[in-house]
Amino acid sequence: MKTPMNSTSEFDNKEKIILRDYLALERTRLANERTLFAYIRTSLYLVLAGIAFLQLQGFEKIKWLGYFSLAFSVIILGFGILKYYQLKKKLKKYYSGSL
Repeated sequence: MKTPMNSTSEFDNKEKIILRDYLALERTRLANERTLFAYIRTSLYLVLAGIAFLQLQGFEKIKWLGYFSLAFSVIILGFGILKYYQLKKKLKKYYSGSL
């Protein structure tokens, strides 16, 4: 039998999934989407904070905080998208033979 994960894994899928397993898979997929939306929301808040710091008059000494916030928002967004697709690929690979 072809195992989708490496052979040393203790979570090898050996049988066809049943309704309970399918529902657990759907919950995991929806949780993955919620997590992606949380990363997007956090990134947007950081963009807003960065713009606000850059627009402050008389606080030129903390403009670096605005640039840092903008850069960090891009990093957070990239990390969230990366994690989303990694888990999506893993779930698809793990259950593709059983559905």
